Amino acid sequence: MHRDVSNRTAAILAAVTVLSVALSATVRAADEENGSPVQVQIDHGKSTYASKCSHCHGPNMMNSGTITPDLRSFPDDKMRFVTTVKNGKNNRMPPWGDILSDDEITDLWAFISSRRKP
Repeated sequence: MHRDVSNRTAAILAAVTVLSVALSATVRAADEENGSPVQVQIDHGKSTYASKCSHCHGPNMMNSGTITPDLRSFPDDKMRFVTTVKNGKNNRMPPWGDILSDDEITDLWAFISSRRKP
C-alpha cells in the first residue's frame, strides 16, 4: 500500500511538472508575441548578465574607463542587440552565439531593455 501511494505521488508530481513547463512555455510565447517581456525573462536575463556580461560591461551595465558602452543607453533595437551578442563587435567583444542560447539572449534583451535610460 505504501508503495502505491509513493508511485501515485510521484506520478502526480511528474504530471504537475510537465504541465508547469508547458504553461511556462505558453506564457513565454504569448508574451513574446505581444512584445512585452515577462518578469521571469528579466530575472533570467539579469542572472545571465551577472555571470556572462558584467565582468566587461559592469554590474550596473556601465563600466567607466573601458571601451564598453553604457548598455543603459543601448538603442531600442533588438535585432542589433542579438546580432552583436551572437557575432561580437569590432574584435573587442567576443561572439557569444555558440555559448548563449537564443532564449538566453532574448532574456538578456528583456533585462537590458528594462533598465534602459529614458
